Amino acid sequence: MKEGEFTPCRLSHLFELQQKFSRRVGLFFEDIGEEEQVQWVLNYARAMQQEIAELVDSVPWKWWAKYQKFDLQNARVELVDIFHFVISTAIVLGMNAEDLYEAFLKKNEVNNARQDGGYAEKNPDDARHI
Repeated sequence: MKEGEFTPCRLSHLFELQQKFSRRVGLFFEDIGEEEQVQWVLNYARAMQQEIAELVDSVPWKWWAKYQKFDLQNARVELVDIFHFVISTAIVLGMNAEDLYEAFLKKNEVNNARQDGGYAEKNPDDARHI
């Protein structure tokens, strides 16, 4: 695989697995209304916040505590948990793997353009095309 080459099968496979799991636990996101969409985005955002807190707890962040150890394996697991919720959020927002990939590429271009320009001020419209 060449650098920058999209492999839809891998990311699409993750989306398929996550959607299958959601259905297994009784969650069906096809044709949901905006109110339910908002609720699930909030649910998943809160779940991601918790997983991020668990990721933080995997690293010795307490500079005053000498007992802490870096738990690399748990950090990796927490990152995967976060990714589950990212994919679920994308599904709730009506995105598939290709949509997420394309949006990532466009946002990456915006981020690089911001850095090229010194990113001295925020432009709320520079990412509206994504």
